[in-house]
Amino acid sequence: MTFLFSIAATAFYTGLLIKRCMDKDSNIRTYPDIGELAFGKTGRLIISISMYTELYLVSIGFLILEGDNLNNIFPIGEVHIAGLTIGGKQLFVIMVALIILPTVWLDNLSLLSYISASGVFASVLIILSITWTATFDGVGFHHKGTLVHWNGLPTAVSLYAFCYCAHSVFPTLYNSMTNKHQFSNVLLVCFLLTTVGYASMAIVGYLMFGEEVESQVTLNLPLDKVSSKLAIYTTLVNPISKFALMATPITNALKELLPMTYNNRVTSILLSTSLVLSTTIIALVVPFFGSLMSLVGAFLSVTASILLPCLCYLKISGTYKKFGCETVAIVIIIMTAIVMAISGTYISLMEITHNL
Repeated sequence: MTFLFSIAATAFYTGLLIKRCMDKDSNIRTYPDIGELAFGKTGRLIISISMYTELYLVSIGFLILEGDNLNNIFPIGEVHIAGLTIGGKQLFVIMVALIILPTVWLDNLSLLSYISASGVFASVLIILSITWTATFDGVGFHHKGTLVHWNGLPTAVSLYAFCYCAHSVFPTLYNSMTNKHQFSNVLLVCFLLTTVGYASMAIVGYLMFGEEVESQVTLNLPLDKVSSKLAIYTTLVNPISKFALMATPITNALKELLPMTYNNRVTSILLSTSLVLSTTIIALVVPFFGSLMSLVGAFLSVTASILLPCLCYLKISGTYKKFGCETVAIVIIIMTAIVMAISGTYISLMEITHNL
């Protein structure tokens, strides 16, 4: 909990640093614009790569999550199709990809945006359903375990960082607000609510399943309880509605790299289809949700949400020229973030390689 709250506080502070960077130049509209203002074209390129790679890997994580939970509800074993042997989890990943495919062809994502916004209520519903399962459906809060596994700290910290990886959309949100002076307050409320949600689920999950908890707590739930099914089905709906919102920025970025003559509807559909196909293939090859999300958190979320906002702010504000308390605090955050990124990335890659 101490590490979770510390990372939450740090991510909140770096969110405020992004706001300060935007206040320096009214022409800033996106996160890459901040990178360009700070470090020129190189800064824009680094932030863009971090953003789109993070979105790409999260999309893969969505497919893995769907395959794991569907296979848990409907275990079907291996299936033989056209001479190929496909496992149940892999089959569900392919089926979900086919369901998602038409959503990435849409030009107007407003409907999916509304569905995705329901994720706030879905998260509350999941926590309440799982708590109900423990309290009234016989699971209970009886498990115990070792208080701290020090060798698991890099993975845990990486996952915590992944929980606060929305910094790339902060500039867009800031510019869309009528009263920009309220941004800091809005940010504080959002971080408080999400942190309470994360902490509640962590405590409940640990007391219910202890060290036996899976990378997705829904995989531990008894399937014969209504509350468990409600939590699992709610978990399944969210990724399907959000996949297109994750994929669209990547598709738009790829279209910008093509000549204008190829920037048409057919090209957009081909790019979107290729994106779904590639994420599906990787989800089939690397079906390790916890390790993949840990990798995203360590390598990309720490970089985009903690390291880059600090570096950009120091450069844009000129604070690095002064040796004050804030400068010292930011340097400490940068050094800590580098250690988190290196150790977390190494551990995550080792886990993925070991499980392949």
